[in-house]
Amino acid sequence: MITQRILKTLAAKKVVRVFLLLFVFCDFANGQAAGQMSDTLKKVSDISTTQIADSTTNNKQQTINRKRLITVSAIGGAAYIGGMTGLYQLWYKDYPSEEFHFFDDSGEWQQMDKCGHVFSAYQIGLWGIDALRWTGIERKKAIWYGAGYAYLFQTTIEVFDGFSSDWGFSPYDMIANTLGSGILVSQELLWDEQRFRIKFSYHASPYADVRPDQLGESPVQRLFKDYNGQTYWLSCNINCWLKKDSKFPPWLNLAFGYGANGMTGASENPDYVNGEPVPHYDRYRQFYFAPDIDLTRIKTKSLVLKRVFNVIGILKVPLPTLEYNSQDKFIFHGLFF
Repeated sequence: MITQRILKTLAAKKVVRVFLLLFVFCDFANGQAAGQMSDTLKKVSDISTTQIADSTTNNKQQTINRKRLITVSAIGGAAYIGGMTGLYQLWYKDYPSEEFHFFDDSGEWQQMDKCGHVFSAYQIGLWGIDALRWTGIERKKAIWYGAGYAYLFQTTIEVFDGFSSDWGFSPYDMIANTLGSGILVSQELLWDEQRFRIKFSYHASPYADVRPDQLGESPVQRLFKDYNGQTYWLSCNINCWLKKDSKFPPWLNLAFGYGANGMTGASENPDYVNGEPVPHYDRYRQFYFAPDIDLTRIKTKSLVLKRVFNVIGILKVPLPTLEYNSQDKFIFHGLFF
């Protein structure tokens, strides 16, 4: 069915986005490359986000390290070309195409998919900036080029959609992509650091059991397809707004989250699926307030921990959380994922 194809395509694109995020960083951090690049990549694994920023900021006459630049360019180019080629072959090649057209998906999934676009653009751009600053590229150029890479990646997927008969180019997706990149770039230009970080968390929901074909049949599929279990966070650091001699923990943040629940369909919940009745669920929005930990601001001499903190820093740390939802209910969670 066309609806099933649409949802499968959307889920696939999210999988590719996250896969590329992990591919770029892990390939970067593990230090695996051929020939003359092997030593260079090994050094990448020992450099934290903070070290990258400090080394570029404190050296006004920073020169470009060509080996590092070649390494970063090779990994970034391979990730883009490989990801786009694989996506086209798997999800667009066998589907009908037509002239470029637009599609309004602004009312679907309580806008949770748009939060995913903001998150992806932000995270890919953040890692792109860090990688380019490590090569010695001038600070502002690294910011624009790194964010531009993420924007190019996101835009290419939307163009694929624009030629697909089962989908279409979504202006609202592009607005979300722009917002994610804007949050990233504006902070780098204003403060040379990320005082607000966009994070992600997930918990299993019961709705995937009702519609596993749309919301996922396995735990991995549900992580990407079940919007009921996803939460997107804006995590704000507190210490950066205080005086330099403040003893307030530099890693302690306050986070504001958004989620949605009760969704078994994109725009509305179906009464029947394959001729079988589906239970009725109320669709509603959820808003969260909770403390958070910015792992990238935890000081440690362990290079392994620094690498681990940078990787898992995209995730909201599970902590006590206060929820308010559109059913006018307050709910306290002792530990919320």
